[in-house]
Amino acid sequence: MNILYTLTPEVRIKLKKPIGILIQGSYTETMKKLLNIIKEEKPSAIISVGDMVSKNLTENHVLPQLAIVDNKVMRRNIRPIPIRAEKTVYVKNPPGAITEEAVTAIQGALKSNRHVKIIVDGEEDLLTSIAVLYAPQNSFVLYGQPYEGIVIVKVTPEKKAEISEILKTMETVRKTK
Repeated sequence: MNILYTLTPEVRIKLKKPIGILIQGSYTETMKKLLNIIKEEKPSAIISVGDMVSKNLTENHVLPQLAIVDNKVMRRNIRPIPIRAEKTVYVKNPPGAITEEAVTAIQGALKSNRHVKIIVDGEEDLLTSIAVLYAPQNSFVLYGQPYEGIVIVKVTPEKKAEISEILKTMETVRKTK
C-alpha cells in the first residue's frame, strides 16, 4: 500500500473547520436547504463523502455520481448503506492517510460517466480533499460535519488551489528505488 499523504497535527486542526459552506440544523432542515441549493445551482456532479451524507442523499432521491463510504459512522461500524451504483470499487485507506489506490479510484470514478460507489477499508474522511481536487468545475462535494450539519464544497479553481496547498503540507516523502 503506497501512502501519498499523511495527516499532520497542523492539518488536522485546519480540517476540523468546514472547507466549504456549512448547512446547520436538524436533518429535515439541512436536507431541505441542501436540496434547494442543488436545485438552484445545478452542480455539474455531486460527490458524497461519508455514510450518513450518502444515505441522506439517496433517501431524498439524489444519486451522487460518486459516493465514498467506509461502512462506519463516527468511527463505529454500521450495516452497509444501500446506495445504487453502476460500479463498486474497494480500496484500502488507513486512518490519517491517503493512499495511491484511493486517489486512483477517485480519479477513475470521476472520469467515468457512471455512478460509482467506493467502499473504503479504513477511513474515508481525508478523501474529501482528493474528490475536490479531481472533481469537475462547479461540482458539489458533500460531507458531514459531526454534530453540526452538512458541508457543501463548491469546486472552483480557487478551492482546488486551496486543497492543493493543504495536500502539499501532507505529502509523504518517499524513498527512490
